[in-house]
Amino acid sequence: MPATVDVPSISVPDLLAGAAARYPAHGAVRMVLRYLPLGLKIQASLTYAELERLSDRFAAALAGLGIAKGDRVAIMLPNLPQQVIAFFGVLKAGAVVVNTNPTYPPHELAPLLQKSGATAIVTVSGLFERVRTVQSATALQHIIFTELGERVAWPLRMLVDRQARAAGMMKPVAPQPGVYRLRDLIDQAPATRPEVAIDPALDAAVFQFTGGTSGLPKAAVLTHRNLVANVTQIRAWVPSMQPAGEKMLLALPAFHVYGMTVGMLISLSMGGELVQVADPRNVGHILQVIDRERITFYPGVPAMYIALLNHPDLARYDLRSIRVCLSGGAPLPKEVAQQFATVTGGRLVEGYGMSESSPLTIGNPVFGDARAGSVGLPFPSTEIAIVALEKGDDGDYPPVTPGSAGELLVRGPQVMRGYYADPTATAEAIDAQGWLHTGDIAVMDADGYVAIVDRKKDLIIASGYNIVPREVEEVLFMHPKVLEAAVVGVADAKRGETVKAYVVLKAGQQATVDQIRTFCKENLAPYKVPTLVEFCAELPKTQVGKVLRRVLKNEDDGPTVADRP
Repeated sequence: MPATVDVPSISVPDLLAGAAARYPAHGAVRMVLRYLPLGLKIQASLTYAELERLSDRFAAALAGLGIAKGDRVAIMLPNLPQQVIAFFGVLKAGAVVVNTNPTYPPHELAPLLQKSGATAIVTVSGLFERVRTVQSATALQHIIFTELGERVAWPLRMLVDRQARAAGMMKPVAPQPGVYRLRDLIDQAPATRPEVAIDPALDAAVFQFTGGTSGLPKAAVLTHRNLVANVTQIRAWVPSMQPAGEKMLLALPAFHVYGMTVGMLISLSMGGELVQVADPRNVGHILQVIDRERITFYPGVPAMYIALLNHPDLARYDLRSIRVCLSGGAPLPKEVAQQFATVTGGRLVEGYGMSESSPLTIGNPVFGDARAGSVGLPFPSTEIAIVALEKGDDGDYPPVTPGSAGELLVRGPQVMRGYYADPTATAEAIDAQGWLHTGDIAVMDADGYVAIVDRKKDLIIASGYNIVPREVEEVLFMHPKVLEAAVVGVADAKRGETVKAYVVLKAGQQATVDQIRTFCKENLAPYKVPTLVEFCAELPKTQVGKVLRRVLKNEDDGPTVADRP
């Protein structure tokens, strides 16, 4: 493994252009929605030539709407071919992709759009009214909508449309100013994309919203060079990946930095076929896709692999096509990696990253010495340091000795430019020497392998998603019967961590766990809703009234959620 890699001075769209030039007729994207009898399947697919042509046209369409270099365009879509078209079209127009979770309710969506300054958004028709609800409080001028089955061929598209309507993801949108159908924009746009000069080292490609190192949602500015660097590093880390020979399963959402880079960009940079799954919770369907599409590469989080290995129909499927799986977002149990290798014959190894680093910085060797409980070794061209949690007399954080715990610092070409419009937070996260302070507490052994042992902050990581306790607490405080609330992450066999809420009710009030959870479901993205709710008479606090979350976590240091009755 090389200690360093040469990062080409190209833009993210250049990654696609190179693959399209080499493999124009090769399958680039395939969304498989359902398998039918007689070998039929409901799917939508794009070749590299089609993806290049359609994203060029979308870039031209955006330019026609007045979108210029540096403007921000939100993409609020599940895993669809249209998401990939929109992603590269936005970048080809010189604009910045604002990755947006389509499960966000209005009160979470509005601050993201406000902070980013997005002037356009691409979403599905079923979410149009949600966007309309917050539009007046944002800079949005253009709403572009598509349908889940827009690229599915007739007559099978009728089945998709029927299901989408039933699920509320497809709704009629009346013609009105500032509102456009994605397919119409593309069909009517010039074939030639606008000429935009991109400086890969300086120009932003993506705003990736994150809880960050301080727990407050911020937009990490990832440049074209950041993303190209991480793609280059990951491809060096797995040198056995074959150009135009891999089938990448994208069950991770592409609006998440992990799915975007390790799934979408890796696959499309080397001429692989990106096989999209729109619903990662449908484990039976994922098993079918791996079997029938002969998936070779499957990045995910431990919860996905655990669900797959525990599916009652696992033995019915042939998963031996899988060669490599990179796991992140939560600790990977040793037993899961071993069982996965037995079932698939492939390698499942754990790595480490964060939104601020595009995301990967550390990984276990895929075909070498992968160590259980460790996230591995630093990637090529990546430096790490482990330093004391408190500053020394000279004002710096002194390094700790191997085997001692300290904060993990990272430095490399994949580290973000900073947080958008937040110089204070940027200075707190990235010091004058370029070190990104991760907020994670780590230990390095004598061979250089790193283990994450704790977090400096109270961020909860459930199924790979960052959850800020304060966001959930603020929703709980909105409940008319709640006096106080505190939220912590507790161990969960499937999600790594899950959300537990401690609730103090107002005097004379009564409420049930289901009532509290239902209220949260109405006001939070699904992955942020507390799995557990415990009512208590009071919360532990400091003398100045600060809630002691660590005390609550220590009190819950018992069986995992899955073991509880």
